[in-house]
Amino acid sequence: MSNRTFNRLWTSSQKDLEKLAVNDFEYQAIEAQHDRSEIQGQVYELYLRYIVIANKLEEIYDQIVQPQKRILIRKLLDNCLGRVLELKHDLVVIDMMEFSYNDAVVEKLGLTPLSMELHVPKYFRREKEEMLNERRKFMDDILRRIGALDEEIVEEELSELDAIKIIQTHERARQGRLRAQFMKELKLLKEKGKPESRDKSTTGLNAAMKIQKVWRGYATRRQTRRRKMEEMILIGMIPPQVTTARTAVDELEEAKVARYQQQKDFQEEYENSLVRVKEEIYSKQGAAMKEDIADEIRTWFKEYQKRTGRLPDFPSEEAGGSRHLLSRQATESEMSRSSVMSSRESKLKSSKDPKLQQKRPGEVSLEEGLDKAFKPMQSSFLPEIKNGIDEYIEIWKGKDESHNLRQTYYDDMIYEEKYADVETELRRIVDDIMRQELDLLQIALDRDRAQKGKKTKKGSKKARRSGKKGKKKREKDLTPDRTTESLFEELLTNGIIKKFPETPIEAYVGDLSYAARSALNPSPGDVRHLIKQYCILPLGSETIRNFGPCIKSLLVAGPKGSGKTSLVHAICTETGSVLFDISPANIAGKYPGKSGLIMLMHLVSKVSRLLQPSVIYFGDAEKPFMKKVPKTDRTDPKRLKKDLPKLVKNIQPEDRIMLIGTSNCPWEADMKLMVQTYQRFVYIPRPDYGALSYAWKEMLSHYSGVPRQFDTGAMAKISDGYTIGSVAKCIREVITCKRMLQLRTQPLTHLELINALSALEPVYKEEEEAFMYWWCKTPLGRRRSKQMEMEHEARMEMENVMLLSLTAGGVGLNLVGANHLLLLDLHWNPQLEAQAQDRVYRVGQKKTVFVWKFMCVETVEQAIRGLQEKKIGIANEVLTGTKQKGSKLSIDDLKALFGM
Repeated sequence: MSNRTFNRLWTSSQKDLEKLAVNDFEYQAIEAQHDRSEIQGQVYELYLRYIVIANKLEEIYDQIVQPQKRILIRKLLDNCLGRVLELKHDLVVIDMMEFSYNDAVVEKLGLTPLSMELHVPKYFRREKEEMLNERRKFMDDILRRIGALDEEIVEEELSELDAIKIIQTHERARQGRLRAQFMKELKLLKEKGKPESRDKSTTGLNAAMKIQKVWRGYATRRQTRRRKMEEMILIGMIPPQVTTARTAVDELEEAKVARYQQQKDFQEEYENSLVRVKEEIYSKQGAAMKEDIADEIRTWFKEYQKRTGRLPDFPSEEAGGSRHLLSRQATESEMSRSSVMSSRESKLKSSKDPKLQQKRPGEVSLEEGLDKAFKPMQSSFLPEIKNGIDEYIEIWKGKDESHNLRQTYYDDMIYEEKYADVETELRRIVDDIMRQELDLLQIALDRDRAQKGKKTKKGSKKARRSGKKGKKKREKDLTPDRTTESLFEELLTNGIIKKFPETPIEAYVGDLSYAARSALNPSPGDVRHLIKQYCILPLGSETIRNFGPCIKSLLVAGPKGSGKTSLVHAICTETGSVLFDISPANIAGKYPGKSGLIMLMHLVSKVSRLLQPSVIYFGDAEKPFMKKVPKTDRTDPKRLKKDLPKLVKNIQPEDRIMLIGTSNCPWEADMKLMVQTYQRFVYIPRPDYGALSYAWKEMLSHYSGVPRQFDTGAMAKISDGYTIGSVAKCIREVITCKRMLQLRTQPLTHLELINALSALEPVYKEEEEAFMYWWCKTPLGRRRSKQMEMEHEARMEMENVMLLSLTAGGVGLNLVGANHLLLLDLHWNPQLEAQAQDRVYRVGQKKTVFVWKFMCVETVEQAIRGLQEKKIGIANEVLTGTKQKGSKLSIDDLKALFGM
């Protein structure tokens, strides 16, 4: 696409963003809402619209080449992504689950699952590709030096058709050489018996005939080869060559690479121009600007002395300096403004409520939102989005770019920007000079007063504000004299820093849900989308991490083969993070003793902070918090029990570091201890039919010999209960290199896959129930259960009547939600009625129980009532041992019932 196309796409995206920002400001101003279903639809709509705009801005930023536009687009992109995370936090508070759905909003916006998924910005990796390559090379050199990495010989991969062509070429060349040698010998034998004679008149004619013979032979062979190829394609011996689509894709990729190079060139020109223009302003206008600033400050000094009779106090540099001094309201300078985040943090710090002081961005408390109205979280990104929109309207909306078709930088904008920077730098220099002049004036004024005999004041200098506040006591550095490279090498040599396989996040196959689901049954696409928001975006962008909801630790739980480790590798791949593995099995025998453990945690904390972004991986996350470790476990998992919460606590909000744990059986751990380490819990369930069908189809499509008509739906039905990891393992075991060569003649059958699949372990129902029970014990699960219980009680209060037969009282039902029983059906056995009454008066009943028994006078029911009293008397006599009498219904009793 051309520059004009991307400019138009940016214009349309800005229009959508302006409308969305207006709606978002209205949402921020709403009062506290009690109706969660209504506010959920409003928040979910804003959430999806921001995702759509962020995806468009990501595409624009990836391809647009004008450097000054890219600065604004990058700013808008980061703030839109940050706003997505803020709205996601609001949705978690409203829905009380990690996954949110609203089919009505999706239908209203006309979105598909493909357009609802957030794209990971490509600049996360593109802007530090060189650094990642150098780090990868450094790791390979170290691993190769210690013998942990073999020398890899990169072989060029050949397709089957190319290999056949190479074999044919060599065989035909061999036969041609033999035939040429035979013909050469035959020709020599014939020429021995011929006399040497050369007719000069026929030499030209013979040469022309030879040329004709060679050309006609070449043309005939070429035509024959083309006909043979067409025939082979027709009978299916050779696959047809798809050139049109391949060429189009190649051209598109080449255009992207060319635009990337153009971006790089234009950015270098822009940066060089920034330096050049700044130097020109300094050399040509610097002296005049300094004089003007100094004159302005001196004039203000004189006016102030005339009004007050004394010299003013000069503000420190941190307080704004002369810019703050000359401002009437003293609040319009940029230095005096506080960001939304800083003002919110100051409110939390100054608050006397300990709950507010302890609450951190991104954390979800159990009590939050229960019996309370929902109030939107104050946005840190929305004001910046508004500033970006204003900047676009002011600079770019009506700008005439007809004279800049190449989309290079604009000199006038650079001049305005650098002029302001130079003025700010010169003002600092002039401020220092003015402070010295002010001190000298004060000394001279005091001296004059002393000479006149007046009582002098000691001209004590006011202590300048250094602007340094009491800093938090830093952790003691145990390795002050060591370089980052040496620490990195030590951790890599000991296996703490791992070299992970390059795994894109899209390799976690699956679509977003096509319809609303429960919190315990998300699709693989929903899990992938959540990981992008919780992990990839905060680790990939400093802006999002600094001002967005801060999640320092995450636990991913699910059965074996659900892709937990692959997700960790994908997070590191997409963000270019360093992977630290402190799993119990990995650190067993390393850094022994208490001092060794202290050094290990110090190295991990220090190096992860120096090499941000970083991911600290902890496999088998349940082991440190188990009540009793099996005797067969020699890894000493409880070694890190106390250090993990400290490690998470030391991660600052601005640090792009995250602790990610994985677990196959999280219910074995003490949930109270686990909550102290992990802030969020994500459960990956076993895949359903749709996810399995998509996985089979996607994985089998990588093998060209498998026909597209292969019935993946049948395999999805057969593999119900297995994870996607089991599916991938099954395919790898069946389709080996040898089997791939046989696919053309022996097509793949379902029986081969079924035999391999049957050797693997499925996810049993008991394991799935254990996962669900565990999730309900997490903070978010407990909060949701409590909310559902409150809603159920409220609904039961509204639904006053439940019709139930008397005989149902004996099947063990507990109806503690009801506390009023109206008994209309009398029975001759009073114990049956008592058993029915006990259904509402059981363990768990917290309300007062009321029982009313209705009876029609002068009917058989009145006689039944008398019989009940008789039966109760008999039962009491039997229990006390006074009399022994049968309790069965006798003939006399029947006669009494019917008045006979």
